[in-house]
This record gives sequence, C-alpha cells and structure tokens, in this order.
Amino acid sequence: MDREKAWIWFKGGLKGGEWIGGFLATKSQEGGYIVERSDFVKCRLPEWRVIFKEPGNPNHPPLIPQEAEWKYIL
Repeated sequence: MDREKAWIWFKGGLKGGEWIGGFLATKSQEGGYIVERSDFVKCRLPEWRVIFKEPGNPNHPPLIPQEAEWKYIL
C-alpha cells in the first residue's frame, strides 16, 4: 500500500475547523485511511476527512455526512 501526502479536516478550534497538512495516508482494507504524522497518534479516519491536494481555502469544510463518524478504531 502506498502512502501519500494528505490534508486532514479538523473540526472546532479558534478558526471553527481547518484542513491541516503534513500527514501521510494509506488506504485501509477496513475502509477509510490510516493517517500518520510524527506529532499525532496514528489513527484510521473516514474518507471524507482526507484529501490529497492542498485545499484552496484551508477553512472551507468538506461535505460532512449526517451522523458522520469522525474516527474509527484501529
């Protein structure tokens, strides 16, 4: 499985939510992506929280599904 540079959507905070870069993402066989970065805990996230091109506006949110899960158990 190839690891790709990725941006992850984080909700809340002072800015109300933002895309943060510097992650490496690998497609998970269980669905979603395994994301890693040296200063974050490795975790599996749903596809809607992960993009692979730098966002034009880092504060523009993704389409968040109703009743969305934000993080899966590894």
